[in-house]
Amino acid sequence: MKEKFLRFMQGRYGADTLSKVLLGAGLIVVLIYCYFRIFSRNVSKRYAENQAFLAKTYKIRMFFQRQKSIWKQRKVYHIYKCPGCKQKIRIPRGKGKIEIRCPKCGTTFIKKS
Repeated sequence: MKEKFLRFMQGRYGADTLSKVLLGAGLIVVLIYCYFRIFSRNVSKRYAENQAFLAKTYKIRMFFQRQKSIWKQRKVYHIYKCPGCKQKIRIPRGKGKIEIRCPKCGTTFIKKS
């Protein structure tokens, strides 16, 4: 692993004193802002900031939540996409070759469960 890192860093400038100071200063600024928010008495403003953050990150959070759900179900179910409408369909494992009918568009297709 060390050799891979050395090869990766070959021909690059690397970390010097200025970059270390900038990194430290950035971390300190982030920590100060974090503690400012934690100890703030202006609850309504912090709540509004948090709601705005949650609204902006909703799609990203839902993507990872769906992936986590699919990962948990992988031992019990197969998840296929309908060839017609791309709807995801969950099929129990261990049923052999079955004909699947899409509940959204009605397309039928054969898959192994």
